[in-house]
Amino acid sequence: MTTVLHLIKATRFSGAERHLLSLLPALRQRGIDARLIVLTEPDKPMDDIAAAADAVGLPLRRMTIRRGVDLSTVPRLAAEIRAQRPDIVHTHLIHADVFGFLAARQAGVQHVISTRHNDDSFRRHWPLRLLHAWLWRRISAGVVISRALGEFVRQVEFAPPERVHVIHYGMANPRPSALDVELARRQLRLDLGNFPYETQLIGIVSRLIEQKGIPYALEAFQQIAEEFPDAHLVIAGDGDQRAALEAQAQTMLLGDRVHFLGWRSDPQAVMRGLDVLLMPSLWEGFGLTLLEAMSARVPVVASHVSAIPEIVVHQETGFLVAPRDPGAMAYALRLLLADPLLRKHMGLNGEDRLETHFSLERMADQTAALYARVLGQQPRDALQDQARAEEAEQHDREDQDAPRDAR
Repeated sequence: MTTVLHLIKATRFSGAERHLLSLLPALRQRGIDARLIVLTEPDKPMDDIAAAADAVGLPLRRMTIRRGVDLSTVPRLAAEIRAQRPDIVHTHLIHADVFGFLAARQAGVQHVISTRHNDDSFRRHWPLRLLHAWLWRRISAGVVISRALGEFVRQVEFAPPERVHVIHYGMANPRPSALDVELARRQLRLDLGNFPYETQLIGIVSRLIEQKGIPYALEAFQQIAEEFPDAHLVIAGDGDQRAALEAQAQTMLLGDRVHFLGWRSDPQAVMRGLDVLLMPSLWEGFGLTLLEAMSARVPVVASHVSAIPEIVVHQETGFLVAPRDPGAMAYALRLLLADPLLRKHMGLNGEDRLETHFSLERMADQTAALYARVLGQQPRDALQDQARAEEAEQHDREDQDAPRDAR
């Protein structure tokens, strides 16, 4: 049995962590002994990740690091890797990429794979570009979660093209029933203040950080608030911009129409209660929230940036608009709020696209095929299927060439 030890540094239960909590159990179902080590900070033990891993039967170990650059992590991590004797060490995010590679080598593990989850601006700084260029030439393979991110690592991190493998995020679709959706709608409106069932809810489900572009969403909502007096904006998530965003909503006199829910452990329940998902990101490695909207049959208004056009099909599953453009966002929201049949049609299209292109099974199969390739097990059929799927997807996106504005 192939043993793969995944490694990530976590300070919150966010997209990359949620991805691993779905991918690794699926790999274990395919006969791969997938395990997880989480590097934690002293004041952030990540008990929620540990509980989630335990719930799905995923072996997880936590290791505390004392600060951002804690060189004592390497020998401690090497000892843990040596004890677990994996065939592959698979790293996620920058701390794990660096510490994990050095520790794997120290432990005598030949194969290291790294996954890139985001095109963060700090990765453009020259010291990090050179560090990643050095790492790319020493790891066995790299996974990027979108073609846009693949282009980023080739241009910014000087990644050799032959080592870059696109494997999109995927998720299981629970296919909520009409009753599930109705109950979620009623519960969310009850939580907000016993609002009527017909109240229209636009939702943002994300961390409240600069990357997510939420100030522009507030401006867009202000533009339509008078036209749709029964519509409300729901923001589920937390982050360092929360206080500033709450102040902005008050300044815009939207205090009773914008609702900050804070971090939620049940984002899917929130999603099912929405009429529209708004994702005004300034950049995005993938956007797992988009798949959750598709699973809940919720249409999307999102920025035409980074990987988002690979997921949202303009005028089919939602609308793509230029980033930092509240007017374009407002126009798209008007179209959806005014037309319930359009919302339903786009929501169903989104669910179909999720099941066709972004299933958990597809993601797990492609990851397992990459492991087999790295280990020299020659899974020719699986790899050929993956290559054909990626080529077909590439042609689809090139033909689409989505416009920057819904208007």
